[in-house]
Amino acid sequence: MTRRLGIDVGGTKCLGVVVDDGVEEPDDIVAQARQPTPYDPDELLDVLSEMVHGLTIEAGAVETVGVGAPGLITLEGVLRSSPNVPDVVDLDIATRLGERLGRPVTVGNDATCAALAEWRVGAGRGHDDVLMVTLGTGIGGGVVSGGRLVVGSNGFAGEFGHMVVDPNGPPCPCGRRGCWERYASGSGLAQLARTAAVGGRLRRVVQVAGGDVTLLRGEHVQAAAEEGDEGALAVIDEFARWVALGLVNLTNAFDPAIFVLGGGLAEGSHLYLEPIERWFSELLYAPEHRPHPALSFATLGEHAGAIGAALLPTTRF
Repeated sequence: MTRRLGIDVGGTKCLGVVVDDGVEEPDDIVAQARQPTPYDPDELLDVLSEMVHGLTIEAGAVETVGVGAPGLITLEGVLRSSPNVPDVVDLDIATRLGERLGRPVTVGNDATCAALAEWRVGAGRGHDDVLMVTLGTGIGGGVVSGGRLVVGSNGFAGEFGHMVVDPNGPPCPCGRRGCWERYASGSGLAQLARTAAVGGRLRRVVQVAGGDVTLLRGEHVQAAAEEGDEGALAVIDEFARWVALGLVNLTNAFDPAIFVLGGGLAEGSHLYLEPIERWFSELLYAPEHRPHPALSFATLGEHAGAIGAALLPTTRF
């Protein structure tokens, strides 16, 4: 059986897996490893090289090596810029890692890799038109159209988080204002909660956060919502409206068969699915005259990016 190796470079950790060719189930992982993500370019290449060697020793020979990294990744495998590893700029991962390993390396965007995995193995399986939206600290994404992974003319497709949904909205690290991820990411949920907590409101959520409004995070809102707290549920409903607004815009642009939502918020899918679907139906153009795309949360968890990276070298664009 041919084996393939993939590594997902995250903001805090690098996760590597080896899977058999033709992987069919999320549990079909032969070997895995993880290491902290260094922000120095040479140290990052060292870590990636060490992980490939270690996984190869554990799992045996691998046919291909793929890497998924956050940010703008060119078709040639150059990381131009990344919000999660800010000191790594214009790093030619494909060439430099390939030289260290003595073999070709395929590199793509991490969310695009996650979309590939969820399409082939996870929640999007069986569909030819899939949009993956990762709701984490920011928002990333990936596109499958007509049964093919779409990366764009430069490799930068899927940066959904930087669609501007409010030109007068809060500043975004990208330099603009009112990007979708300022409202519909994990950090966006936290900001909505901090705003709602002004004036002594949202008391249960603040209690869960230890009494300090400035420390409010998305998981505090989620924990209070699990208890049935009305204030927390109201914040989630507002958050769901922002998520749905972006999904409606993407529906108008791509007309997908299914949205797959990933990222940390997938763990609380039972809290978010109903309000997102409700707001989506309310905001969609001519909702009564068209099929609505299915909405599903990702099933591969933290392994999606690494599995997708392993599948990347044999995927046609």
